[in-house]
Amino acid sequence: MTRRDFHRRLGAGAMGLFVSGVARGASKPLRGIFPIAQTPFTESGKLDLDALAAEVKFVDRTGAHGFVWPQLASEYATLTEAERLAGAEAILAAGKGLRPAIVIGVQAPDVQTAARYARHAEKASADALISLPPASQKDEAVLEYYRQIGRATPLPLFAQAVGNMSVDLLARMAQAVPTLGYVKDEAGGSPLARIGPLRERSRLEVFTGAHGQTLIDEMQRGSAGSMPAASFADIYAACWDLWHAGRRKEAMDVFGQASMLIGEALAYGIPGLKYILHVRGVFPTYAVRKADGRVPLDEAGKQTLREMLDFVKPRLKA
Repeated sequence: MTRRDFHRRLGAGAMGLFVSGVARGASKPLRGIFPIAQTPFTESGKLDLDALAAEVKFVDRTGAHGFVWPQLASEYATLTEAERLAGAEAILAAGKGLRPAIVIGVQAPDVQTAARYARHAEKASADALISLPPASQKDEAVLEYYRQIGRATPLPLFAQAVGNMSVDLLARMAQAVPTLGYVKDEAGGSPLARIGPLRERSRLEVFTGAHGQTLIDEMQRGSAGSMPAASFADIYAACWDLWHAGRRKEAMDVFGQASMLIGEALAYGIPGLKYILHVRGVFPTYAVRKADGRVPLDEAGKQTLREMLDFVKPRLKA
């Protein structure tokens, strides 16, 4: 028995967390392409619940396997508590009967509020939870934060690793928090350096982020999924499905088209991602509360995005 097999049996068998690839407490598999949803706002800056529900249905049509909201790419820090609760309810209502597993973000300035978000998500029938760490990056504070969220509900929990969260800390967290079975790893530079150590030293299933820039290599190393933005989730989902069907050359061909759009997403940030959703008929506007791009989204940038979307149109499902 390998060390990894030992950890799997210890974590999944002894704790009873996983049954036939589905985390206990979740009704859908937690594996594959799980887009981080962008948050739609009206021209006056209000949360657009109808457009948020439309995004769930759009992600389902793309063939993606999950839907995650609200995280960093969702401008979550600009949302009020009332908006987060209403948004989660709109998403979960829209997602009933659809393919994607719905993962609700519960991070908050204090663990009491995070636990309240977690209980609300469970009541509204979320499939899983995800949380960024607390502001304090001290190991014991991080560990206790996730322990308290884990105690609030039996739903499967993702930790979003950022900053200086080490592999050792994540392994400790997995031992201390029975519901913590997944990590979206964006700490410590490239995910390629940490997928192997995380899989060897813990029972955690490793998801990646950063727009899936190295998705092929990540899948080669055994990643459980990726959490890119929602705007062109169809291409990521096609790449994932082809790769895992053994059609690797086709997966690489598809990913080549995703790579072109990834570069634009990195350049224009959330405004560009929202503009793509607007062009694709999902969002009525592409208003943002917090721009994060390297350069402003100007008319030349918009034209480039439209032409790129037209080029990859044969790969788009939604």
